[in-house]
Amino acid sequence: MPEAKRSYIRPLDIKNGIIDMTHGAGGRATAQLIDELFAQAFANTFLAQGHDGAVLPEFKGAPVVSCDGHVVHPLIFPGGDIGRLAVCGTVNDVAVCGASPLYLSASFILEEGLPLQTLKTIVESMAKTAQEAGVMIVTGDTKVVEKGHGDGLYIATTGVGEKISQANVSGKNARAGDAVIVTGTMGDHGITILSHREGLSFGVDLKSDTAPLNRPVEALIAALGEDVHVLRDPTRGGLATTLNEIASQSGVGIELEEEAIPVSEPVRSACEFLGLDPLYIANEGKLIVIVPQEDAEKALEILHGFESCREAALVGKVTAENQGIVQMHTEIGGTRLVDWLNSDPLPRIC
Repeated sequence: MPEAKRSYIRPLDIKNGIIDMTHGAGGRATAQLIDELFAQAFANTFLAQGHDGAVLPEFKGAPVVSCDGHVVHPLIFPGGDIGRLAVCGTVNDVAVCGASPLYLSASFILEEGLPLQTLKTIVESMAKTAQEAGVMIVTGDTKVVEKGHGDGLYIATTGVGEKISQANVSGKNARAGDAVIVTGTMGDHGITILSHREGLSFGVDLKSDTAPLNRPVEALIAALGEDVHVLRDPTRGGLATTLNEIASQSGVGIELEEEAIPVSEPVRSACEFLGLDPLYIANEGKLIVIVPQEDAEKALEILHGFESCREAALVGKVTAENQGIVQMHTEIGGTRLVDWLNSDPLPRIC
């Protein structure tokens, strides 16, 4: 028999209501929040099972799992919000393992006093982004903490996907002679968050690059197979830190060409004004792709076919020399070390 639909004395007051401690108590208020907000937005056959988890179909390939936590402030920003960020971040983490993301779980830590309208906006954004990425949110959890203890809302997600059979990507697979590609401009997300949080205006509209990247990854692997050696998303620590991780894991050197690295003029101007380096600023919709030099043009052709990767560019190469070190040939003709990030200039950017 179908599950009987629960009824409540009155519906949630989305326009004027706020989260209170009863929404996390596990009783009627919790059930109403789940039924009228989360279940409606995320509706799918697995969520409708009504379990404390989700019974999923058998995988054809090896299962791939990733988890992520999201604590961005402000919760809603130009180009996205914490909900879109949560979906994209987890989808991308699964994708760069050489897998097709399929399912997500989402745990919400809500702060007492959070407007229900804000929560609804974020939940609906999550649902829309999941649909864009072709994944389903199949299970979740909700907790409420006292006012002053939660920064509005935290979201913890887990992504489950299926390894693409012809994929063999790893941070250990970069080889001397490989080409280093980035799929677009660096630093958009971090600078957008900083400017919006601090009320800084640089005379232009800044916008986060938050986007799911599983489709470009799948297209690259379908075309190039095991020739896609490394895939990474340069989030916290930016391009510089992520390349240092790859160089260390693979035991190779990496050389960048400064003039080839795409950085938008608004981000470049903001970084110059604030004394920041765009190579260390977070991205939430960009990839690092490392392939053999002979496959670089094909990889760029594929990437340019996706809106989120229109500005993909070849920015450097992998070398056998200077193992574990990233260097950059500057626009003025010199060479400088591009070291690991040693500070945290932009907290709460993801």
